Amino acid sequence: MLLEAPVYKELFGAVEIYEVQKVIKLDTQTKDVGSFTVKNVPREDIYRILEDIAIVVPMKNEKLQLVDGVLKAIPHQCPIILVSNSKREGPNLFKQEVDLVKHFYNLTHSKIIMVHQKDGGVAKAFQELGYTDILNKDGFVRSGKGEGMLVGILLAKAIGAKYVGFVDADNYIPGAVNEYIKDYAAGFLMSETDYSMVRLSWRHKPKVGKRGLYFRKWGRVSEITNRYMNYLIGEGTNFETNIVVTGNAGEHAMTIKLAEIMPFSTGYSIEPFELVYLFERFGAWENVEEYKEVYDQGVEIFQIETLNPHLHEEKGREHIADMILSSLGTIYHSKLASNRLKTRILEDLKLHGILNEGEEPPKPLTMSPIKDIDVEKWMEVVEDNSETLLKFEM
Repeated sequence: MLLEAPVYKELFGAVEIYEVQKVIKLDTQTKDVGSFTVKNVPREDIYRILEDIAIVVPMKNEKLQLVDGVLKAIPHQCPIILVSNSKREGPNLFKQEVDLVKHFYNLTHSKIIMVHQKDGGVAKAFQELGYTDILNKDGFVRSGKGEGMLVGILLAKAIGAKYVGFVDADNYIPGAVNEYIKDYAAGFLMSETDYSMVRLSWRHKPKVGKRGLYFRKWGRVSEITNRYMNYLIGEGTNFETNIVVTGNAGEHAMTIKLAEIMPFSTGYSIEPFELVYLFERFGAWENVEEYKEVYDQGVEIFQIETLNPHLHEEKGREHIADMILSSLGTIYHSKLASNRLKTRILEDLKLHGILNEGEEPPKPLTMSPIKDIDVEKWMEVVEDNSETLLKFEM
């Protein structure tokens, strides 16, 4: 793969944020190509690292045709982890997903783990190990994308993956999914730390209009979140910036070492919360001894612009409003946000009709890091008590 070289970066304490790198060519073989401005990540290196990247696909009541395309696009070397929160009665959509996955495995013999988010064995494992941040009042894992991702991270850690990547199940272009995962691999191969994250910026987000497809550069939510995320960095460094273009990057990946020390939020705030946490925790030289290794190596955040466009399921205006509210609420409640920045956020939310006068965006509900969970014991409890866990070639 040929990419623009990560020439420019900004430093925020121990966090290094690289300027967006565009994919120039998806497939290259030799190391002879490349220069100061072009980075060559050979195909052989990418395929070598793919087997260490577990791909988590959180999903809830998605169209099976889309799920099927996503599964078929994931490189064969990658273990696939499906965490479903789909209906199990009236109708039983989860059973249809299971049937699809079994058929897919029979055809491909891919490595797959599948579990339902509300599985009693998963809940019992969290209860027995004293991790209750993820549980609802009934003692089951809460609904929410963040909760599904956290379950996926633990499963990835349990099977010995070194990296964990996320892809949405509602992508209309399977080839784009295949590229996303290879972009993750390229990012990890460029990294010089055990604590790195790769976040994808889509080349375009096509929308269907009266005159056909219109290839928008930015989604409405991303445009707003990126602007305020950059304001937040500027207030922390006293230098205005536009470095962040992946505030809402649902397609992203990270090393397991980074994933296990990070708290996660719930709902639509999860992707911006990851950045806000890293800026808050490692953006200043405070309490260094607690995470000395992280401060010694640094945290690298790569942003890669895909070659493929991103065309996914449209979920309506209410969905967009919820995403904006959750994303800006994360920034609003950050300890790095000044009163001036908070005022700007409130004015913007009122302008978009998302908040009324006197209201504030909700503070994101967070789940503590999983680093202290004994993952072998957790997995043992899940396997002994689960009613939905499926494992193929694991």
